[in-house]
Amino acid sequence: MMMRAWLMAGAMLAGATGAEAQDPGPAGPIQYDVRFPNAVHHEARITVTYRGLRAGPARFQMARSSPGRYALHEFAKNVYSVSATDGAGRPLAVTRTDPYGWSVAGHDGTVSVAYTLYGDKGDGTYAQIDGSHAHLNMPATFLWAAGYDERPIRVRFHAPDPKWKTATQLPEGREANSFWAPDLHYFMDSPTELSDFDMREWQVGEGARRQTIRLAVHHQGSAADLDRFAAKTRRVIEQHFAIFGGPPRFDHGRYTFIADYLPWATGDGMEHRNSTIITDTRSLAEADFAQIQTLAHEFTHAWNVERIRPAELEPFDFTRANPTPSLWLAEGFTSYYGPLTVRRAGETPVDDYLAELGATLSGVVNAPARRYGSPQEMSLRAPFVDAARSIDPVNPHIFVSYYPYGAVVALALDLSLRTRFPERSLDDYMRTLWRTHGEPEKPYRPDDLRVALAQVTGDEAFARAFFTASVEGSSLPDFAPLLAQAGLTLRPARAGRGWLGATRVAAGAGGVTLAEPPVPDSSLYKAGVERDDMILSLGGAAVADVPGWTAALDRLRPGERVELVFRQLGREQRAILVAAADPAVEIVRDEMAGKAVTPAQRAFRAAWLGADAGG
Repeated sequence: MMMRAWLMAGAMLAGATGAEAQDPGPAGPIQYDVRFPNAVHHEARITVTYRGLRAGPARFQMARSSPGRYALHEFAKNVYSVSATDGAGRPLAVTRTDPYGWSVAGHDGTVSVAYTLYGDKGDGTYAQIDGSHAHLNMPATFLWAAGYDERPIRVRFHAPDPKWKTATQLPEGREANSFWAPDLHYFMDSPTELSDFDMREWQVGEGARRQTIRLAVHHQGSAADLDRFAAKTRRVIEQHFAIFGGPPRFDHGRYTFIADYLPWATGDGMEHRNSTIITDTRSLAEADFAQIQTLAHEFTHAWNVERIRPAELEPFDFTRANPTPSLWLAEGFTSYYGPLTVRRAGETPVDDYLAELGATLSGVVNAPARRYGSPQEMSLRAPFVDAARSIDPVNPHIFVSYYPYGAVVALALDLSLRTRFPERSLDDYMRTLWRTHGEPEKPYRPDDLRVALAQVTGDEAFARAFFTASVEGSSLPDFAPLLAQAGLTLRPARAGRGWLGATRVAAGAGGVTLAEPPVPDSSLYKAGVERDDMILSLGGAAVADVPGWTAALDRLRPGERVELVFRQLGREQRAILVAAADPAVEIVRDEMAGKAVTPAQRAFRAAWLGADAGG
């Protein structure tokens, strides 16, 4: 029933002719009133009223997870000064028996709960309240009563500054500064920004599919900066439309980018059904408009994960971590397409794009974690790594993020399709997923993804082999011949350089210590060197500071034998190390590598990376 409510919410909104069609109004069953009497100290005072409650105690609780996140966040820690009254305004006893909620008994069918919320983290997961804005992720902000998820909700904001406006995917209500949602799930998926932001908006689509894109930016830059960013945004999202065949049907006919580019925000991006919230500590000009990369990633989610959706996330459960084995596609393929849409829009020079792609590929193909699990396994580790914190250290070599891992799987599949099936590409695969699972909003299971690949290629054996090797297993293809089809060379990034298995060190009062565990089976690893060991000398040269360590590494050549002197657990030790070739790789155009490029290679490159990338 909860899944149907989630899917029906979009249909209800899309079919509404105006906000008043379903606005429950001030007499509706669930009402939130949000005030900011102490914003300067990061507090909001929120009252929620439930009418028509069933007999018996009502449980009010805070979420422990948030849409788009896959770990626990324990939002109840920021809620205090909780009180309750009944429909006649009489005080009610509030009982707390666990960390996540409060119980209210003895009511007359109506309960109003008032509480104070503290919020001072401006990102996609939490809330930030201060004298400049109220940046609200709904699960981090609002208590709700268990058992009434299907009821419509109305919220009214009382801004402390008359200049503040409201940006949200929630439709407007009948009263000023009021908004509504058809149910709890849509409400919780609707981040909201109250501030003196700047707005740019434009139309996309034609006829009945005509919709509005809104760009609401709270920043300290100029109007000209925002105009330039809006123009970039328009060019980039046109590339998204080209991949999927046009925009989705946004509920209520609009999609809203909500952006905070402020020194007191935290860099982040978080997708939602009809909006995304993006944060950065830099202004647009300071970042040279690099925020377009996060925007492109998050907008890809309007299709991939918000509508092409893993079945394991339906219904989303706000009380626990929500795992799925398909984050390699939901997040990883999104990580592939975000930069690619920016490249195709002409906003990233081809050599810059290839440099970033090469770094991603190098990190994944050389990741020791691949021996411990496939992309599906890494997806299921999300609750341990997705902004989740643990006190004890974990082995850093058993996990490679499903973001770059999935992006490399996407690269492998895209190039394999273009090479083996010249009329097909990853774009065709994503359009197939859109038609079979996105537009009908039919959540997919892992095996549905293999079935879709067989449908695209007409080759069941190819689809099964690819998924067995690179999705259920951890094998990756030889990228050199695949990239060669586009006139690109895969080569060592630091040819002739020796490598010991770790490079990062930290300077401390006592000297230089290794700042990362060595890669398994590397020379440092075999010698028993560990993170936090103090480096005293390498190759006979004393290491007194970070530049000294860097210089010693720069002198190393593959196959060279050097003595390392280090201190571990208070004891000085010596080891003979044998340098290996640095495994890092990079991707460059053949022209940069002194090779001739054929017309066929230029055409392949242009079809993949954009018309201006062919050279």
